Amino acid sequence: MKLYTIAAGLLAGSMLLSACTANFDDINTNPDGMTQVTPALLATNAIMGIVRPNSNKSFIQHMLTTKHMAWYELLEESTQYNNFGRDGFGIYPTLRNYTAMEELAVETYQDQKIVSAYKGLALFLKAYRLFNLTISVGDIPYENILMGAEGPEYLTVPYNTQKDVFRFLLRDLDQAHQYFVEADGASFAGDPVLDGNSAHWDRVCNTFELRVLSMLSMKEDDPDLNVKAKYAEVAGRDLLRSNDDNLQLEFSSKEGQLYPFNETLQSYKQYAMVSTTVVDVLKEYEDYRLFYYARPSDKRTEEGISADSWDAYVGTDPSDPFENIMAKANSRDFSILNDRYTDAGNPAGEPFITIGYAELCFNLAEAALRGWIQGDPSEYYKAGIEASMRFAADNTPDNANYHHNRQITDEVIAATLDNPKIQLTKDFDHDLYKIMEQKYLAGFMQIPYLTYYDYRRTGCPEFPINPESNRNVFAPDKIPMRWMYPQDEYDYNKANIEEAVQRQFGGSDDINQLMWIVKE
Repeated sequence: MKLYTIAAGLLAGSMLLSACTANFDDINTNPDGMTQVTPALLATNAIMGIVRPNSNKSFIQHMLTTKHMAWYELLEESTQYNNFGRDGFGIYPTLRNYTAMEELAVETYQDQKIVSAYKGLALFLKAYRLFNLTISVGDIPYENILMGAEGPEYLTVPYNTQKDVFRFLLRDLDQAHQYFVEADGASFAGDPVLDGNSAHWDRVCNTFELRVLSMLSMKEDDPDLNVKAKYAEVAGRDLLRSNDDNLQLEFSSKEGQLYPFNETLQSYKQYAMVSTTVVDVLKEYEDYRLFYYARPSDKRTEEGISADSWDAYVGTDPSDPFENIMAKANSRDFSILNDRYTDAGNPAGEPFITIGYAELCFNLAEAALRGWIQGDPSEYYKAGIEASMRFAADNTPDNANYHHNRQITDEVIAATLDNPKIQLTKDFDHDLYKIMEQKYLAGFMQIPYLTYYDYRRTGCPEFPINPESNRNVFAPDKIPMRWMYPQDEYDYNKANIEEAVQRQFGGSDDINQLMWIVKE
């Protein structure tokens, strides 16, 4: 998944403050002037660091883990067939940059509102990074993660329990929210995504905090966390209001800014088989997103079946043994990604969402179902479906190759929301499944790994598991529950990592162990 560690980052040094990446990151840099480390430059790098996805084949590999897709180029053991390996902790220089951004803002600006905006951004970014790390592996260093800045004698960073990590996450996100409130709408420089709008960042921060709290669904009775009350408190703040508020990266035809899976950047598009977990459900519900997500089977269109027919679309079971996947590929009776994601004539593809409105609606639906907030779960749920459908429609050119003459219109959305098959029924298990199923469909090609983490805590929607093909050898009837810690932690931080593994998993750092947030 990732390749570097905290310890390796420390050994590499802490002076990577202005390490720019190409293309998108040139936005705020004057090519005729000397590059100087400023809060704005660090903000640009930091924001791009969380919104910019991988490109080429790496862009879609998380879709194999979440079973949105199958792949027939090569045997993808680690993603499609669940042979989870080691995660990486290569975030120390990144976290140090956030601190440097805040420190430089204090030195640079007299306007305390701007300083507060940078402080809020720094804390939000730190929480975002460390949240993604802890839900991948379990316990992590949090409280003293920047000790390495004090010198090489502090390379061995202690681990916090995951419960404490979540307490720190919520504390830091609350403080980030407070800073954004103190910024009082002031704008900061260096933001290529939201134009430095501190009020907009507050909505993003609060929406993300609800994501964090949603991951604590199995800990709602923990008196130290008081998840229900905290969720209601955060839900009462300013949140994303529509797709227009999404924290997302938009692409274009400019060099270096193409959609990451555009065919001019890669030669893999033909291998991306849309899975049965997507195709079959969309067909069952007669949901027009099918015609935007997938391309019809070549075999069926050659047989005369129209591209606007539900029968033209064929999913692939990603748990099928690889030889069966190859046989299906040779038959040409399967659906690949819609051309709108890959076509050279559509270089912008669609925006890539990091934190979005549709996800928020589904999180609120789940919270209402659990009794954490007031309101009708069905209203939030349907708002999420509508947001997902409008996102697809609004980001797709009017080209028959991209919607196959099944355009999503207001009338189509209304019919989808009225479909008896998608309705909630006030039965908790049924309704939770429906909410998670629609959140899963909305996550197609978006927000890496989120639907896997939802599956891990809820069991919804059901992921295909085939013991014959599953590379999770010690539990062939299960999806792994975590990634292992990186080897470099054992090399450089041995005592602390071994203590954390012993405390959590009885000394066994393997992919089927349950971390604290998913233990009953």
